[in-house]
Amino acid sequence: MGVLNLSPDSFSGDGLGYDVEAAVALALRLQAEGADLIDVGGESTRPPGRFYGVGATPVSIQEELRLVLPVIQRLKEAISLPISIDTYKAEVAYRAVIAGATVINDVWGLKKDPEIASIASENKVPLVLTHNQKTTYYTDIIPDIINGLKESIGIALERGVDIHQIVIDPGIGFGKTPEGNLEILRRLDEFRLGIHRPVMIGTSRKSTIGLVTEVSVPDDRVDGTAATVALAIAKQVDMIRVHDVLQMRRVARMSDAIVRGWRD
Repeated sequence: MGVLNLSPDSFSGDGLGYDVEAAVALALRLQAEGADLIDVGGESTRPPGRFYGVGATPVSIQEELRLVLPVIQRLKEAISLPISIDTYKAEVAYRAVIAGATVINDVWGLKKDPEIASIASENKVPLVLTHNQKTTYYTDIIPDIINGLKESIGIALERGVDIHQIVIDPGIGFGKTPEGNLEILRRLDEFRLGIHRPVMIGTSRKSTIGLVTEVSVPDDRVDGTAATVALAIAKQVDMIRVHDVLQMRRVARMSDAIVRGWRD
């Protein structure tokens, strides 16, 4: 999953704002580099706190729509890849799907706006459910996250989403400390065993990598990201959400060859 950020205050500094042509150019490059789908987002999800600095500025529904809809409409014609909409607002998800998005990526796992599940169900589009919370407190982090994801899945199923259309994301960087993020990566195999759904991770350029590797500039965290991707694939992760598609596709192919097998 190639990241296409439109939010001007993206944590990684790659937000394109209202520049539709730049967004199309980036999507074409990500496609050429080997992305399997493009994730379009109009609001930064950078959390506040001592581990991450200042939190992202909330974006209104209308502003988010003005950011994402023109890009999705253009991408529908310009690229041959599926388009994902990264949002936790039902109105944005609905309008994005009508415009051409075929996947909904909800960073709040239906906890902010359960109506997203109805939109996914009615339009028969896959739904990525991410674990997220406002604090970094856990009784026991992995079981707590698994239970939170099961709650999100329950909301989706109640509203008619096909279980086979659901992908889960443990939410690295969302309501977790750096130590918690590393614990998730160490124990990723427990999510598939505990929930029996495909697993996606999004570690790309995140602050935990910067803290561990002592690299302050997000663009320079490619090698740290590569380590997390390779280890995640060793733990049977199915999807990676990344900024640096060319490099991470190579990491994924090599890791898959070792873990899942390879033929010339």
